Amino acid sequence: MLSISVNGKPEELDVDPAMPILWAVREQLGLTGTKFGCGIAQCGACTVHLDGQPVRSCSTPISAADGKAITTIEGIAEADGTLSKVQQAWISEQVPQCGYCQSGQIMSATALLKETPNPTDEQIDAAMKGNVCRCGMYGRIRKAIKVAAGSEPSGSQEASA
Repeated sequence: MLSISVNGKPEELDVDPAMPILWAVREQLGLTGTKFGCGIAQCGACTVHLDGQPVRSCSTPISAADGKAITTIEGIAEADGTLSKVQQAWISEQVPQCGYCQSGQIMSATALLKETPNPTDEQIDAAMKGNVCRCGMYGRIRKAIKVAAGSEPSGSQEASA
């Protein structure tokens, strides 16, 4: 039996300790916002936070989370449902095109802003380099991160693609 916290809620899971976090949160807990992308920790679609650090949930066993806190995309909004600054910026900057990678992108961006509240382009690129967007929305992603950080106003789509 594994004891974890998921989005602030204590959970007990009786699963194979080798099960990836991705499948534990999706199949055992019904939190389907975390997406399966490549299955080999290369695309970032499955990114969650483990004790505040972004990890690829497709390749991290649930046993690594025993006694720790997992935060998924469902857990970054405020308790009253108010979207986080990153989520709000994603909407205002119209980041998603197909949207498949976006929960992982948002989780990586959230972790970046927690560590570096006003990142440079280089810091954004370094933090986000492991998150693949097949639609190529990297300019919008960078802009949304800057909007969430408060370093750029919302609404300008000059970096849109």
